[in-house]
Amino acid sequence: MTDSKENARATRMEVDPKLLEILVCPVTKTTLRYDREKQELISEKARLAFPIRDGIPIMLVDEARSLDDA
Repeated sequence: MTDSKENARATRMEVDPKLLEILVCPVTKTTLRYDREKQELISEKARLAFPIRDGIPIMLVDEARSLDDA
């Protein structure tokens, strides 16, 4: 039986590095930090984490996770 964490890692797709260079936070327009393990783009200034699904960053505030809740 395969571990669920291994399955999650296997299905993760890498985000194009060139895309990461041009993306900014939709709230603050500041740069984002890529968290490869959690598959999120982090806006430290806005205290938000934007999910990456199937290699596609979801840059919607409604979809973001608040870092203050963590």
